[in-house]
Amino acid sequence: MNVKQKNLKAWFKSGSPWVWMTGGAVSIAVIMTLGLLAVIAVRGLGHFWPADVLEASYRIPGQEPKVIAGEMVQAEEVPRARLAASGLPVDTAGGEFMTRELLKVGNRELFGADFNWVVGEWLHEPRTPEQLVVLERREWGNFYGYLQGVKEDGKLVAEGDAAWAELQARIARVDELHAQIARLEKKDIGRINAGLERLRLQTRKLELNGKLDAVAQADLDAERAQWDAEYKVLEGELIGLQQQFNRDSVLLKTADGRELELSLGKVVRAYQPNAMGTFDKLGFYFAKLWEFVSDEPREANTEGGIFPAIFGTVMMTLIMAVIVTPFGVLAAVYLREYAKQGLLTRIIRIAVNNLAGVPAIVYGVFGLGFFVYVLGGSIDRLFFAEALPAPTFGTPGLLWASLTLAILAVPVVIVATEEGLARIPRALREGSLALGATKAETLWKVVLPMASPAMMTGMILAVARAAGEVAPLMLVGVVKLAPSLPLDGNYPYLHLDQKIMHLGFHIYDVGFQSPNVEAARPLVYATALLLVLVIALLNLSAVFIRNHLREKYKALDH
Repeated sequence: MNVKQKNLKAWFKSGSPWVWMTGGAVSIAVIMTLGLLAVIAVRGLGHFWPADVLEASYRIPGQEPKVIAGEMVQAEEVPRARLAASGLPVDTAGGEFMTRELLKVGNRELFGADFNWVVGEWLHEPRTPEQLVVLERREWGNFYGYLQGVKEDGKLVAEGDAAWAELQARIARVDELHAQIARLEKKDIGRINAGLERLRLQTRKLELNGKLDAVAQADLDAERAQWDAEYKVLEGELIGLQQQFNRDSVLLKTADGRELELSLGKVVRAYQPNAMGTFDKLGFYFAKLWEFVSDEPREANTEGGIFPAIFGTVMMTLIMAVIVTPFGVLAAVYLREYAKQGLLTRIIRIAVNNLAGVPAIVYGVFGLGFFVYVLGGSIDRLFFAEALPAPTFGTPGLLWASLTLAILAVPVVIVATEEGLARIPRALREGSLALGATKAETLWKVVLPMASPAMMTGMILAVARAAGEVAPLMLVGVVKLAPSLPLDGNYPYLHLDQKIMHLGFHIYDVGFQSPNVEAARPLVYATALLLVLVIALLNLSAVFIRNHLREKYKALDH
C-alpha cells in the first residue's frame, strides 16, 4: 500500500468525509429552501407592482384589425401546428414556433373575461400611452381606458385636462364614505343587531322557563323599542351616506373606441401606470402591499386583502397553544414522574408516538363527530336551548378548530416534554427532597422550571405543524369567506362559535376553486409567503422565550 492510499484510508478513518457529506447535505437543503422562498416571493410580491399597460393594433389574418390594451402577464413559444389546430388562421409554412402572449385586458363587462391569449406576431404598433387609465374596482376587476369626464348627479363637472384631478378628489371622497358606511354597518348597526338577537333569545328563554309574565314582557318591549329607535336613526344616516356614495360617475372610452359610464362607488383607485415614475410606482407598490395584509378580500378572494385570514390563523394557533400546552405537559409529567413504569406505561407511550403519525384528516373527522356534533350539540341543549334549532356551538367554529388542532399536536408536546424531564439529573430531585421539600414542591419549583425549554420546544413543533394544516380545518370551522372577525365590541367579545378564515385554506381556495385562475395565481404565491412568515414569526417568538428560559436555568445544570 503506497503513501497515497494510506493517507486516503486515514482520511476516511478520521470521519472527515462524513462531516463534509453532512455539511454539504445541510447546505443543499438550506439553498433549496431559500430558493423556494425566493421563487414564491418573486412571483407573489411582483403581482403588486404597477405594470405598464400596452396598447397595440391586433391584426388577425383575414379579419379587420382592432385595437387592444392590457398588461403583459406571460409569454411563451408554442408550435404553429398547435395554434392552427385551435382554429387560428396560422400559416404553417412559416417557422416552427410562434409567440403566444397572455394579456390582462380587464373590461369584463365588454370582453367577458379579464385575460386573453394573443399571438405576439399579430401585435403591431405597440405603444404605452401615458393617458391610459386603470380603474381598480370593487367588483368586475380592472377597467382600462381613457378618461373623458367626471359627472355629479348626471351632470358633467369636469372634462379634458381638469378631469384627472377631479377624479382623484372624488375617489378620495368615495373612499371616506365607504369607510363610514362599513363602520356604520359593522360597528353601530352590528351592535344593535347583536342586542336585538340577545333580546330575542332572552324572550325565548323566559318562554321555555314559563317566566314570561306581563311585567317581563313590558320590560322586554321597552328595551326593544329603545333598540328600534336607535336603529331608525342609524338607518336614515346610512341611506343618506349611500345616496352620496353613488352620486358621482366617470366617463371612459376604451382603446377600441367604445364609451362607458361607471359609478365611482365601484372604484377603489385610479392610476396611470405609463405616466408613473419609479418613486410613484414604489409608493403604489407599498400601498398595495399594505392593502393586501390589512384589508378584507373581494372579487371571490382574488382582489383586496387577506387580513381576516391572517387574524383567523394567528387567533386559532394561539388558542391551540393555550389548550395544548397544559394538557401535554400534565400528561408528560404523569407519565414520567408519577406513573408506574411498566407494560401499561410503555403501551401508552407507543400510542402517543403513533398518534403523531395519524393523517390530519382523521383528526378532522374526529373533531366534526365528537367536538361539533356530540360536545357542541350537548352544550346547545344544556345552555343555549332558547336558540335551538339554530345551533350555537353545535356547528363548526373557532373553538372546535382550535381543539382539533390541539388534539393533533398534543403528542408532539408530550414527547418533547418527556425528553426534557428525562434530562434533569436525579440528584437535583433527591437534593430537593432531602432539604424537606415535598414531591409536588420539587416538581413545581425545580423540575418544571428546568424542563420549560423542552416544553417550549414542544410548543414550537406543535405550532409549526398545526398552523399549516388545512384538511381537518375544512371540517371544523374554516370557511372560504368570513370577513367578520371573531373578536369585536359585542358581548362576549371573543366569539368562539364563529367560523373563521385561514391562510392555508385561503391558498387552497384561491388556487383550486377560484373562477378566475389567472388572477388568482400570483395571490397563491403571495399568500403562501405570508403563511410562512406568520409561522416563522410565531416560532421565533417561542424560540426567544425558550432561549431566555434556557439561559435563566442553565446554572442549575452544573
